[in-house]
Amino acid sequence: MAAKGSGTRQALILAGIDEISAHGATEFSVRRVAQACHVSCAAPYKHFKDKREFIAAIIDHVNEQWAARQEQVLAACGESLRQQIVAVSVAYVRFLMENPCFRAVLMLKDEEFDNIYHKKRGQLSSRSQQLERAFFSVSGMDAQTQQRKLQLVRALIFGTVFLFDTGELVYGEQALEHLRYNIDREFDLP
Repeated sequence: MAAKGSGTRQALILAGIDEISAHGATEFSVRRVAQACHVSCAAPYKHFKDKREFIAAIIDHVNEQWAARQEQVLAACGESLRQQIVAVSVAYVRFLMENPCFRAVLMLKDEEFDNIYHKKRGQLSSRSQQLERAFFSVSGMDAQTQQRKLQLVRALIFGTVFLFDTGELVYGEQALEHLRYNIDREFDLP
């Protein structure tokens, strides 16, 4: 049985993550989430105004988890912006692999929701973007090179997660070290 108050809210958010993972945003059912938490169908509405606010709270939860992980990674990293970008990129792959249900939230595509809450999902990558902008401002790369490098780094991140998911790569330290090498190497290339 879920605890009262904030415990119920947290349980609803965690069950909501599972709901999005199983059914997506368009088929998201507050009723199924309530059933999973063993609360009444009205209980979620004591914590969230409506379905959109509920999904926004789920995105906030995932953002908070990733922000905390990034801060841990950055605290252990050196001062080099390049090292920080590489470390955060590899940590993001770990985060996605350790939290597969979060991926459904991160990949959420719902046009109606996006029109209202698009900034919430953008917060997820705001710290990485700050690091990248700072690195590019001191590196003197032109805008086209910056875009190309960002696209490649993101492709390495999401492609690696895909390869882990399909079993083409074995998730582990060796594969993560290869990813780290490839991302770092990208910043040496023209």
